[in-house]
Amino acid sequence: MNVGQAAFLGVIQGLTEFLPVSSSGHLVLGETLLGIKEQDITFEIFVHFGTLLAVITVFYKDILNIILAFFSRQIFSPGFSDYYRKNADFRLAIYLIIGTIPAVFVGLLFKDQIEQLFQDPRLVCAMLIVTGFILLSSLITHRSSKELGIFNTVIIGIAQAFAILPGISRSGSTIVTGLHLKLNPLQAARFSFLLSIPAILGATLLEIVGIIHNGISIENFLALAAGTIAAYISGYIAIESLLSIIRKGKLYLFSPYCILLGVTGLLLLK
Repeated sequence: MNVGQAAFLGVIQGLTEFLPVSSSGHLVLGETLLGIKEQDITFEIFVHFGTLLAVITVFYKDILNIILAFFSRQIFSPGFSDYYRKNADFRLAIYLIIGTIPAVFVGLLFKDQIEQLFQDPRLVCAMLIVTGFILLSSLITHRSSKELGIFNTVIIGIAQAFAILPGISRSGSTIVTGLHLKLNPLQAARFSFLLSIPAILGATLLEIVGIIHNGISIENFLALAAGTIAAYISGYIAIESLLSIIRKGKLYLFSPYCILLGVTGLLLLK
């Protein structure tokens, strides 16, 4: 993969990470279109890291408040339950930890099998169709303002773990799950964005450890850097677009695109 290809795929990642159309699925199909025979999970993770930086840029105040609230109180100290009840940022920190556990469990336990799935463009197309129907189901949700809570956090965390499959939209599945749980749309979106941080950060750190251990060529480094920067810039631009779509309650508009792309891919790919 050269620098130009990496930058192109980085833009795809940035735009599709926040639009509910599966960034991983588009990356696999984009690599197939460019004739890149073996999908590189390291590249996948680093361009996801670029969009992670975009989330941090947009939500840095929320993130800072969550960190300060979490480290200002020891979990097993006296008065924990009272602090948990009164401090919304501290509760959110706990929810993010709980919501991350399913994806960590699945990612570590099935790491090799998941990497193999990225080699199958037809599977990606099938999962894009599934994403389309997930988004379509948002039509039967009703606007509400239910509190997040531990139970809802676990369910949304399971939805994020399911979205490890290439072709399943992480943002789409977690936000729609939140809507079905009767969360406020913007609350569901905010939690979805914040929930991406620990999962992507953890995966990136694991890959960095592997790179340090195995080494990397200058060509591969430049490609990773180009893809990451492109994903960051395009991801930052895309965030506001998704928030606007969510405010209008129109996630379902992406459903025909995902289904059509998936069906077309299944018909054309051998």
